[in-house]
Amino acid sequence: MREIAYLAWCYLSYHRIKTAILVASIGLITFLPAGLNVLVSQGAAELTARAESTPLLVGAKGSPLELVLSSLYFESETPAPTTLAESERVAQSGLAEPIPIYVRFQSRSYPIVGTSLEYFDFRGLRVAAGRPMAVLGECVLGAAVARELGVHPGDSVTSSPEGVFDLAGVYPLKMPIVGVLAPAHTPDDRAIFIDVKTAWIIEGFGHGHQDLAAPAAESAVLSREGDRITANASVVQYNEITLENIDTFHFHGDQAAYPLSAVIAVPHSEKSRALLLGRYQDDDASQLVVPTAVMDELLETVLTVREYAVAAVAIAGSATLMTTALVFLLSLRLRRREIATMMKIGASRSTVAAVLISEVVVVLLLGGVLACGLTLVTSRFGSAAIRALLLL
Repeated sequence: MREIAYLAWCYLSYHRIKTAILVASIGLITFLPAGLNVLVSQGAAELTARAESTPLLVGAKGSPLELVLSSLYFESETPAPTTLAESERVAQSGLAEPIPIYVRFQSRSYPIVGTSLEYFDFRGLRVAAGRPMAVLGECVLGAAVARELGVHPGDSVTSSPEGVFDLAGVYPLKMPIVGVLAPAHTPDDRAIFIDVKTAWIIEGFGHGHQDLAAPAAESAVLSREGDRITANASVVQYNEITLENIDTFHFHGDQAAYPLSAVIAVPHSEKSRALLLGRYQDDDASQLVVPTAVMDELLETVLTVREYAVAAVAIAGSATLMTTALVFLLSLRLRRREIATMMKIGASRSTVAAVLISEVVVVLLLGGVLACGLTLVTSRFGSAAIRALLLL
């Protein structure tokens, strides 16, 4: 038996290129279904981890998936906005703690997330350099944003207008960087965090301008009626909030009607959670969604696609195995003189057949080892690769 295995190995090592191609083909086609299952399972775990850590999400009526993707992963289109009144409604219910989220603007393609300091405690985010935001206009950067932009506390970023010719609709604001978060390996790494009120200033609900009562601003005054001063278009508005001008920033209108993307509701108990769900059951203007349920529905679609993908791989695998069998059969015709020589020097038909079968077995075993190795590498590094793709 040892001699048979030796002869089979000598033939395969001599025709190493053909052997390598056969081993790679068999290994890859065997790995694909297993690797796909591993990646889908790990991807599902990565996607649902953030949803599982978010108990409830309040938003305007619309697509629950769009609401979850925008508010948790800072992806998708901006959903229909809810209002600050919804956050106050959750707080006044006494059933949960509200955390406002407003994701609409960007800076250099990075999402700007308007929220409160409670968000950092809720997500377990830690400031690695600098400090948390404390006053209007300050921002804290995710680890990936700071690394890719090459900025640090003391530098600044500027919000981007929504359109090249839409400078009036969105207020480009220069925001000083006061802190950089430690890597969390979540979408928070690629976000810029500001206070919700700062986001409203970017949108134009609040602004700061020169003191119209000062003599230097006389040219910007259109009319004066007692304490009421009407400014003209030449009034200087500030595009950066500093200690010198922060007192001039103010808001117009009812802040309760100001927009939010969503409100994260953190119930005090399971009973509070059930009661809060009941209160929003028949609400015509707002919806209360359970992020895990929304992501489970999405993953059902992904798993259905996986089944079709596995079926396609199985068909391709069958074709590959048949092609491999054809290669071995054709090689037998080319090796007729070699086989005849083996029989002339005393090898029996069974011995020749054993050598040929051993060659096939060795190729199949090497292909299986390659598939197992690729599967182990995928299971070991798949999660890190998925996190990197999700954060692109």
